[in-house]
Formats: sequence, C-alpha cells, structure tokens
Amino acid sequence: MNDYGTRTDPHAQARAARQAPLLLHSLSCFREIFEVVYAHHPISTVVEVGVESGQVSGIYTELGARAVYCVDPAPTDSLRAALAENPALHLVEDRSPDVLPNLPIADLYVLDGDHNYATVHAELAWVLTNARDAVVVLHDLLWPCSRRDQYYLPSRLAPEERHPSSSEGPTVWHDELTRAGFVGLGAFTCAQEAGGERNGVLTAVEDALAEGWQLAMIPAIFGVGVVSRDEALMDALRPYRDSRLLYTMENNRIALYTRLLQLQFEMVAHAENADAMAETIARQRRDLDRLATESEDLRAEADELRRQNERLRAMLDERPATLAERVLRRQ
Repeated sequence: MNDYGTRTDPHAQARAARQAPLLLHSLSCFREIFEVVYAHHPISTVVEVGVESGQVSGIYTELGARAVYCVDPAPTDSLRAALAENPALHLVEDRSPDVLPNLPIADLYVLDGDHNYATVHAELAWVLTNARDAVVVLHDLLWPCSRRDQYYLPSRLAPEERHPSSSEGPTVWHDELTRAGFVGLGAFTCAQEAGGERNGVLTAVEDALAEGWQLAMIPAIFGVGVVSRDEALMDALRPYRDSRLLYTMENNRIALYTRLLQLQFEMVAHAENADAMAETIARQRRDLDRLATESEDLRAEADELRRQNERLRAMLDERPATLAERVLRRQ
C-alpha cells in the first residue's frame, strides 16, 4: 500500500522518495505486476535470468513459488550469501542460453540478463518453443535498450553477434552517444548505432514472438514486457499495458535523469578544469617565486659590485699622485 502521508505525518511520501535509489531500475518495483501474474496463472517453478542482488528472487517464493532457479554466470559473494538464506532459491552458475535446456520447465521465466538482441532472442525463442504454458517477464524493453544493444564486459558473445560498440552512452537529449550519457563506467558498452535489424531488446522480442503469444508492454522503469498465451492474464494487465500515464511519467523520468547525468559530467569537467587552472596558477606562482629569488640574488650582486666600485674609487683617491698627474695639475 502506498503511503501518501497524513496530517500528523505529512512527510511520509518525501521519506519514501529519498530512501529510493535515484534511478529506479530493479524488477522489485514490479511486485504488483507479479502479483497479477500469480493471481491468473499457477506458478510453482521460476527460472530467473539476471539475479541482481537476490532481492527479487525472494519475491517469487513470497508469492508462492516452490523453486526458483537463479541463473548468473558470475555471482558475487554477497549474492551467494543472500540466496543461501532461502532453501527454495537455487543458484545456477552458467550462461542462460546454455543452461535453459538443463533446467526444469518453469511456469514463469524472468529474463533480465544481458540486454542485447542475440542473448534475449536466444532465451525467449527457447522458452516459447519448449515451455508453451509459461509466462515470460522481460525487463529493459524500452529506452535505452529497446533498439540499441548493450554488452556487459567482458562480453561472452561471438564477434558476429555484436554491433560495433562504445564506452559512451545514450541520452534523451540527442540521438548520438555521449560521454555525458548513460554510460557503463567499465561495466558495459553500447552499440554505436541504434535501430536496424538484430539490435536491441524489444527488436529481439518482436522477432522471437511466435503465433499465439502476446506481448503486454508496461511502459515504466525501462519497460517491462509480459509474454503469455493466457488471454485472461493479458486482460488483467490492461490497466498497466500501454498506459499513456506511465509512458509520460517514464519519459519525464529518463529526461530528468539524463539531464542530471549531463550536469554531473559538466560539473566534473569544470572541477577538472578548475584543478588544472589551480595547478597552472601554482606553477606560475612557483615561477614568480623563483624569479623573485633570482632578482634578489642579482640585486645583491649589483650592490656588491657597487660597493666594490666605491672602494676602488676611494683607493684611487687615496694613492700618491703620479708625475703625470702632478704635471697636469700645474698646467
């Protein structure tokens, strides 16, 4: 239940806002959607591809699943520990396209692993062929991965399955990649060009959909798609699917976030410029101090030469006059 605050606690919504991550991206935000799925489709076994922190994995068992196979080829120690706390969660350390045939046929497949055409198409095509009664939930069907591949590093895809990619990232404010965009910071790269064939998660889903299967698009938090042959489930998702309100809010969210990324990039650039300017000023100050020291040394040398000259003049004045000088004086 949402907490909108009360007269005696007017800051409840603000607390919830500041406690949430700045950019929501987790499937845990879609618990309400999973509740609809469970209400209209019996779910006992789940295969989850892309496990995040294990937080979402527990939701499936809370809603009634008896076994969840959590597929992650490179789990962290914290993920291992989180999954170990629940005996219904089974860690599978392998790539999803390779391991899906070796797992029990599931009632629910959650595909949120590599966000690129080759991986998603292989996963979904296998599920739709071999688990015809299942429900499939996919994440990242909208911007930035809808029509542009994203490749985790190091990529396990063959070169022919990848598009030329860049460490720069997309932004809402223009169509090209930029260092000030949604970048991977060493975790992933993005296809240099968006669109075309075999590029992006949504393109993969469209190409993999088989006869009788439907896609319900929920345009929130990078886009979630529910693929099913269950007409009743599709009808139950109608308030969420293709919602103009959710679509408008998502567009506003990514516009604001990518503007923030740009401002952060500019702030770092200004800070780096300020650091460079401070170093230049410090170097110039050191040069000025050196020149001032050299000037003092030259001034001291000049004073010493002046004193020596005065002593020489005094010595000349004090010495006895020569014969030539006496003759000149008499003239």
